[in-house]
Amino acid sequence: MGGISFTIEHALRGGARAGVIQTPHGTFQTPAFVVVGTKGTVKAVLPKDLKEIVGAEVALANTYHLFLQPGENVVAEAGGLHAFMGWGGPLITDSGGFQVFSLGAGFERQVSKFLPSNVGFTKPYIPALYDEDVTTQHGKLALVDDEGVSFTSHINGTLHRFTPERSVEIQHKLGADIFFAFDDFVRPDAPREEQISSMERTHAWAKRSLTAHQQMDYSRLRQGSGEPKQAIFGIVQGGRYADLRMQSAEAIGAMDFDGFGIGGTFSKVDLGEALEAAIMPLPEEKPRHLLGIGEPEDLFEAVAHGVDMFDCVQPTRLARTGTIYTKRGKISLLNKKYIRDFSPLDTATGGYASDNFSKAYLAHLFRSKEMLGPIIASLHNLFFILELMRNIRYSILNNKFDVLREEFLASFRD
Repeated sequence: MGGISFTIEHALRGGARAGVIQTPHGTFQTPAFVVVGTKGTVKAVLPKDLKEIVGAEVALANTYHLFLQPGENVVAEAGGLHAFMGWGGPLITDSGGFQVFSLGAGFERQVSKFLPSNVGFTKPYIPALYDEDVTTQHGKLALVDDEGVSFTSHINGTLHRFTPERSVEIQHKLGADIFFAFDDFVRPDAPREEQISSMERTHAWAKRSLTAHQQMDYSRLRQGSGEPKQAIFGIVQGGRYADLRMQSAEAIGAMDFDGFGIGGTFSKVDLGEALEAAIMPLPEEKPRHLLGIGEPEDLFEAVAHGVDMFDCVQPTRLARTGTIYTKRGKISLLNKKYIRDFSPLDTATGGYASDNFSKAYLAHLFRSKEMLGPIIASLHNLFFILELMRNIRYSILNNKFDVLREEFLASFRD
């Protein structure tokens, strides 16, 4: 396995498993929640606080955003993304495919990894009508063909093009320990025929990404650069169709990737069915990463089916709006009742933020628009999710996963 090693320490009969992934920049334990630092920063949180206060072991940054600002060459000249952002631990970059997609058909439609709750796994989803005029405005265009994607920057409207080879080249320069193959992300309401076309394009791009990675690694080794080899993950697509998910997993799983991402759009109702179809054909000895999913109930469902890694912006995104996680569900600190609530953020969770600050104090910070509010809330939410993942891992090692799941979900109300 290039650049990383994965050891499964314990697996339950249902599929949940606990392991360790070794990278050139250290190890992280699985199941793992990967904190998202899209532009080379986890919003409102210093790298040292991620490690010391939150307990984060691994982070993820986005290729699309770093390509636009400051550019992969600037990052490379700084010594790679680890040095540039001051993060010494394991680091992942995604391919930028989802972001390029969201500038096109998904732009300004609040694209989510989940379909509405009333949509079944194989039922059609018809959202608000797609407006072509919106997607072709300045800085809001993404056109896909079999070779790659042409898109305009959301920053200044300049035209750019990503191909699998170009995405791999950029990610090599960024220097993350793990990176993802370039994939095609179809819009959530796409008909089955379009889902098939997108899946087949993803498979073709996966082969090209893998070939480009192997050629670049070979060239680098010949030059005697001494840089550690990076690991590349392929991505399983297939939309909301179980048979396509399985077909995609069979095709991607047969390629020589170091691990696998599971991408696309899901229905919360049928997340388990989608994961079962996507995971069953994949090699058991390689790690699996569920892209863009991170709500507590979804973490339990995915872990139960054998997912090892997750990433999601939700903890810090919610925190910036004044919403925090508690063991009894999410609460908005902008609610009037918290103005004089001097209790900790969540006694059941604990951690630095909850042990030192009250709901009333954060309610004051958010109402007065002080920047410290989002900082403290972000520390709390990240700690909540990472502590949950640590408890999930412990429960797997001690054969108590189902007990923890039942107890947690009985009190947690989204």
